[in-house]
Amino acid sequence: MYADSEGVENEPVLKDWMLKRNCSVSPKQFFVFYVGLCLVSLSIALTVVYWGAWLVLPFTGLDLLVVGVAFVIYARHAVDYEYIRLCEHRLVIERVSADRVSQYEFNPRWVRVEPGATPRDRITLHSAGQSVTIGQHLAWHLRSQFANELRSWLRRCA
Repeated sequence: MYADSEGVENEPVLKDWMLKRNCSVSPKQFFVFYVGLCLVSLSIALTVVYWGAWLVLPFTGLDLLVVGVAFVIYARHAVDYEYIRLCEHRLVIERVSADRVSQYEFNPRWVRVEPGATPRDRITLHSAGQSVTIGQHLAWHLRSQFANELRSWLRRCA
């Protein structure tokens, strides 16, 4: 069931899809890995500093800073997703990217589904002068199949 933004009444969900990234490592696992990397790198750098090569320490710090920034960027987007809900009277797309949540709502009877010109292009939904692209987290070779599935479910609402 899905309650609309005004909370008027619940509407049964006919079909829903969760499209999300294929992450092999969770943000928590990534953090543990990064802490381990820091401990190993700093212990090696401090050993080399003890032998007299003090210039290794600033470069190790710079290296760990750059890797840390890259890990933070990865972790912010590790749980991104697109959640698509089809109800009898509306199609709701909820997109989460990092800390931004956006939601789009369409009348399913008016939605036109257009797969991209090439298999790598995303799927575009058009309705009443609005358009939204979906399928960012869907493997490119599955986008055409998903567009056909979405079209067939939208026909059931007509």
